[in-house]
Amino acid sequence: MSWFRRDKPNIEESEYDEEQTVKTEGIFVKCPDCDSALYKRELTDSHEVCTHCGYHFRYTAEGRLHDLFDGGRYEELDEGITSGDPLGFFDSKPYTDRIDQAKETSGLPEAIISGKGKVGGHVVFAGAMDMSFIGGSMGSAVGEKITLLIERALAEKSAVVIFAASGGARMQEGTLSLMQMGKISAALARLHDARLPFISVLTDPTTGGVTASFAMLGDVILAEPKALIGFAGPRVIEQTIRQKLPKGFQRSEFLLEHGMVDMVVDRREMREKIIRMLGFMMNKAAQART
Repeated sequence: MSWFRRDKPNIEESEYDEEQTVKTEGIFVKCPDCDSALYKRELTDSHEVCTHCGYHFRYTAEGRLHDLFDGGRYEELDEGITSGDPLGFFDSKPYTDRIDQAKETSGLPEAIISGKGKVGGHVVFAGAMDMSFIGGSMGSAVGEKITLLIERALAEKSAVVIFAASGGARMQEGTLSLMQMGKISAALARLHDARLPFISVLTDPTTGGVTASFAMLGDVILAEPKALIGFAGPRVIEQTIRQKLPKGFQRSEFLLEHGMVDMVVDRREMREKIIRMLGFMMNKAAQART
């Protein structure tokens, strides 16, 4: 006869293991540059920049505008402007299906968000492109939103800041997409004639028709560290010229060395740099108008 009797049923080993398992999925992110395991909350606090090596993860358009504007507050503009299907384009699937899928996966209406707010007390019209929407490609809607952004700045005598992140023109819209390059450039020429500043920020990647138009037309051109910036991609160039490209070719630091950008700025310091530049440039603009 047993002296002791269990009042409770046996604790199953599987239940014990389940209770004791520490769930880490989604808590850490691996840095692709230095292989460090980064605490996701810490990475968010550092604006998606690796705290060990400074590697800049790709950032959302919403995150960029939130970081730029005072208190993260801004009025979103022209959110109702979205892509149509002027050519009835069809590859492996209809273009309209690709747009619907991009809206669902990115949570954005288009490849750019534009807004109005204050940056260091200065009224600024800013746009931020997002790679998660069909590779940040520039179609008619993106071109229209950027042009309207510039025209609004002209009307209110304000500055323009645009964060570029794009694979280039959107092939599904053909020539209508390429036309946006000239359309935006013409609007920027009017902004320049009015002596109003345009600060262009190049992020990873900035390529194709975006590089060949407004991205390289800034009064000041800033770039994030190690961002890929160019027209054709490095593999296409190597295959065309049949030569090995220099180390770091088309990266921010290479472009800075060759005079293509004015400054390479860490994302965590970008807002303060832009505020300082706006203070100087807006004062000069006001003096020029008097």
